[in-house]
Amino acid sequence: MEILEIVKKNKKEMLEDMQGLLRIDSTLVETDDPEAPFGRGIRESLDYVLALGEKMGFRVKNVNNVAGHVEYGNGEEIIGILCHVDVVPAQGNWKYPPFSGTISEGRIYSRGASDDKGPTIAALYALKALKDLGFEPQKRVRLIIGTDEESHWRGIKTYFQECEMPDFGFSPDADFPVIYGEKGIMSIDVTGPASELFFHAGDRYNVVPDEARAKPAKDLKAEFLAYLEEAGLKGECGEEMIIYGKAAHAMEPENGVNALVKMCEFLNRHLEDSFVAFVAECLTDSRFRKIKLDFSDPEMKDLTVNVAFLEIKDGKGRLGLNLRYPINWDKESFFKEFGAISEKYGLETNVVQNQPPHYVDKNDLLVKTLHRAYVHYTGDEKTPLLTIGGGTYARALKKGVAFGPTFPGREEVAHQVDEYIEIEDIVLATAIMARAVRELAR
Repeated sequence: MEILEIVKKNKKEMLEDMQGLLRIDSTLVETDDPEAPFGRGIRESLDYVLALGEKMGFRVKNVNNVAGHVEYGNGEEIIGILCHVDVVPAQGNWKYPPFSGTISEGRIYSRGASDDKGPTIAALYALKALKDLGFEPQKRVRLIIGTDEESHWRGIKTYFQECEMPDFGFSPDADFPVIYGEKGIMSIDVTGPASELFFHAGDRYNVVPDEARAKPAKDLKAEFLAYLEEAGLKGECGEEMIIYGKAAHAMEPENGVNALVKMCEFLNRHLEDSFVAFVAECLTDSRFRKIKLDFSDPEMKDLTVNVAFLEIKDGKGRLGLNLRYPINWDKESFFKEFGAISEKYGLETNVVQNQPPHYVDKNDLLVKTLHRAYVHYTGDEKTPLLTIGGGTYARALKKGVAFGPTFPGREEVAHQVDEYIEIEDIVLATAIMARAVRELAR
């Protein structure tokens, strides 16, 4: 029996197990509990995947309740398949409850369906398909499960402090055919004095904020309602002014509608505040073109910025920015100029996190093997290999790439309201991963 036939035979069971994982709210909750340091939901999700792996007859390991692996095969070399079970907050108005795992019209709707719980279960069932076929890997294949990918990567860092680094591997947390390069990721805080305005929008560096709330000292109700109509935006005006935008992954801010930026554009017409002015006058486009600090690389494309969150309260403010930068970007020159601009507004910039770009040669055997598996099932030899602005666990490996599960031409739904995955796609992606692992593990 062929791999795809086995995957289709296991389809019903795979979807049920996928729904079970998706029904757990695994948003990060910081705790002092060593049994669940990132919250009960994340711990439950980790246990869920490990229990499934053990039930399938694989070896499993829990690493300090923040990571783990499911292991298949024997040998000196290790192939890593890196996934994560934490999710970003499920904000906004959803078509179905965000932790329901609802199946409708050939899709599974849920936070984490595409990023990255759905692919985690698919990767596990890829290993099961090979086991069902009687394949015996000559290398150890480890499905490595992280729990803090959307925030600080503490889970995967802890894992590699205790467990061996794979020789090579992939992360099914992005797109097909193969992603061989990922931009650098930098988070910046801008701080300083503010007016007496109350302002709140966003809470994660890696999500375009879809809601912004403000409470100015003066009555701007008429002006605000006129602005909403002028800009074609949805919002409310009661005790607070609220603008609704559209969430998106920070790797491409243009896929969303940034409610924070829209609110600042409105407020800057009617009041004085250093943060509001800085955003409205300098950060309304995602490429820094407005302040002439844009940059692009032929291979990794544009430098981008997500205006991620802004909190103004009690005369102080904190603005969070998330940059995705290509190779060959001159950071020193950028910060010299960007810092000078922010100083004009009385604000100070500080880099809080930086991950350099990640790159594997397109001609590497790993890339070629994965690409062959993709072409085998799709016949698609035309779609080029990719570089992206997203940051996956592939960069945690000494040699790793991102590989699926989203197919060319499909809508990007990670971090968005009504996140989903096409059932037909995840079945095919499972077969592609299984074939790739079989070729890599011979």
